[in-house]
Formats: sequence, C-alpha cells, structure tokens
Amino acid sequence: LQIVTGSYERVLHGFTVSIAPNTTADPDASAESATFSDTFLFSAHASSVRSLAISQPTQAGKRILATGSSDERVNLYQISSSAPSANAANHMSSSSSLLGSSISENPRNRELGSLLHHSRTVTRLSFPTKSKLFSAAEDNTIAITRVRDWTMLSSIKAPVPKQHGRPSGDTAAPGEVPAGVNDFAIHPSMKLMISVGKGERCMRLWNLVTGKKAGVLNFDKSLMAQAGEGKFGTGEGRRVVWSQDGEKFVVLFERGAVVYNMDSEPVAVIKSVPTTKIHQARFVPTRTDGPTILAVSTDNGRIMFFDLDRYSALVDAVDTKAEDKLPVCACVAQIESATLSSAGRIKDFELLEVSASGISFDLVFVTASSDGAVRLWGIQSASLTSEAKTSGKIVTPKQVGTLLGVRETGNRLTCLTGFVMDDAVEEDKEEDIV
Repeated sequence: LQIVTGSYERVLHGFTVSIAPNTTADPDASAESATFSDTFLFSAHASSVRSLAISQPTQAGKRILATGSSDERVNLYQISSSAPSANAANHMSSSSSLLGSSISENPRNRELGSLLHHSRTVTRLSFPTKSKLFSAAEDNTIAITRVRDWTMLSSIKAPVPKQHGRPSGDTAAPGEVPAGVNDFAIHPSMKLMISVGKGERCMRLWNLVTGKKAGVLNFDKSLMAQAGEGKFGTGEGRRVVWSQDGEKFVVLFERGAVVYNMDSEPVAVIKSVPTTKIHQARFVPTRTDGPTILAVSTDNGRIMFFDLDRYSALVDAVDTKAEDKLPVCACVAQIESATLSSAGRIKDFELLEVSASGISFDLVFVTASSDGAVRLWGIQSASLTSEAKTSGKIVTPKQVGTLLGVRETGNRLTCLTGFVMDDAVEEDKEEDIV
C-alpha cells in the first residue's frame, strides 16, 4: 500500500505499507503485522496542506498526486504504482535509527509543477477520470483541468452568499463574508455534480454537460435540527458523497448527516451516539445485492458504519410531530480507537480493497488522526453486512476490525489518501514525462 498524508506543518509524507501474510481480522488480535517504509518527506507548500487526490493508474503504471493548500497552489507529482526494481531499491534504500523505520526512495516519484488556477485556499481535489482534475477553492470556483497538458477547460463560478449578520468580535474585513466551496461530489455518470459551500444553507446542482447551474436545494430548518444543527449553527454542508450506484447521496453537517435519494428528497438522517462532530464519510464497497454501508469518522476517534437501508428507533411515541421526522439510520458496526488510548479526532480516512492470499480480510481502513498517528485496520466486508445485535428497536453496533499497525508521523494531520500498489516491479527506463 502507498499512503500519503498532509499536515498543518506543510509536510507531505509518503510511505509504503507491507502487510504480512497469515494475518487474521480477529478484533481480539493485538500483534501488529504491517511494516512501514518511508518513500518521501518534504515541505510541499508555504502553508498547511488541505487536500489530496490521486489519479487512476495510466497504462505506464503511473499515477498523479495533486496537493492543495492555503497558499492557493495545486502541486502535481508523479507517483509510481509499483515498487522499484531490486537494483534501484538497494541503491536508494537505507535505515533510520531515529524514526525506527526504513527508507525506500523510489526514483520514479518526481515533481511535475504547480497550477495557479485559484486565488484562495484550495479545499477539495478530485480525479473523477484519468483525464480530468476537479479542484475547488474558497474563491467560490470549481476548476476543471485537463491532465494531458494541464489546461483549464472550464471554471464553474458559485455565487457569493449573502450576509445574514456578523457575530460580535468578528475580525473579518468590512464587506467580506464567509465564502468558498467546502466540497463537491460527482455522479458516477459524470453528468451531474453537487457542491456545498460556506455561509450557504443549501446545496447546488451543476450540469457537467453544459457547465451551468442545474438547481439549488435549500436546507429546511426542521431537517437541520434533526441532523444536529443547533439554532446558532452555520447550517452549511461540510461534505457530500455519492453512493456507488448513484441512487443516493449524503450531505454531512457538523454533527450529523442527511441521506437523499435520486430525486433530491431527504429520506433519513445519520446521528452519532454520543453526539460528536463528523469529519469525513465514504461509502464502503459492497456486493451489488448487499446493503448500502456508509463509513463516518468522528471527533472522538471512531469510525462508525451506518446501514442506509436499515433504520433504528425513530422517535418517541409521545412526540406529536413524529410523523414529520425522518427515520434514523442504524449504526451496525464501529471501529473504536479510543480503546488504544487515542483521543485524537480522525480528520480523514481511506478505504482500500485488498485481494491477497494468506489474509482473512478484504478491506483496509487507513485513518489519519489529529495526534499524528496513521492507523491501519483490517476488516472483512461480510462482518459489516451481517446482523447486528438488537434490543427492541435499538441496534447495538458491534466492534469490528483488527489493528494492523500504527505509524507516528509527528505532525498534525489534515488529509490522507492512498492506493494499492501493483505487484509488478518497474525496470529502470528513462521515459518522458507528459
């Protein structure tokens, strides 16, 4: 596995992870079975790294790593999808007694340049296809860049939100209001995109065929109250993510989330128990006929798995407005790192599918905590779809996953990405970089 992390300290840290065979997914197992090896470590930006994205592999077995920062730049790097040859590995590898891990630098990893398409902090990066890079920033623009020659094909401009009053002690300049695109999600058909922004209690739909606005959907006050947004909350969407089949999408708020169907109608809400902040959400790859599972990272160091097709206790029977409230998705499983004396919030995580012989799990969860630790968890996807314990209408989440290893980076992590490396070994050939 190749893992890349970004941090407040401007550091871009990449390392590979090798999982030993005969590793089980028993939650009671405590022996660490992952070996870490650093591949690169340097200051990539002039300020904190905010977002990361890795493209799909090309025919030459290479990937593009894009990094976004509050210095308004998008840096581009070439990352190899496979391990270097034995000669290159012996020449570049070394050991570090200070860090307690080996160093295996890959000569195929190199810098490509920078993009200056934005004038504010870059908040989101995505490679929906091999040929396109989508980037969003706090200047209320979403830029679409062609990978072949890094030319900006189009720029989608979202309107600046109206000012609804300023809190006491606000130090913003006169006339400035909170603005910027927090996140966007592209439909699997590549024809529709949803974006959420700062200072807006709505989400915007964009037609990617024409590059124009397709509609605006406001968040209802009662809906936000069910999702955990208080009276004095911002009410803005923090994250948005599409399901794999494109039939559902989820909008994350500060302390909850709302599930929408294809018609943009809310069908359920997601709440964490106990109530805490939510930072990231991703759909778990499952079978076509299986349930839809959403993984959510929380502020108290947990990964919670919600079944979007299964609901827990709705509302109290004495509530006269029960018919107006949406059902609550059941939390069927969770990974709780707090049992390992870790109180750091999980800022980001990645799901990687593995299919190697000798291991009893098919999913690896890589979590990045604010305390600087990167943890790897092995999970069998069948354990997420199996029946959870029920007590009446309340579903008790079960503990899943086994800890494979922990890598202390020493930095306050903000974002993380990764991919499964190829088994093929690269030969030492000089190739031109496009």
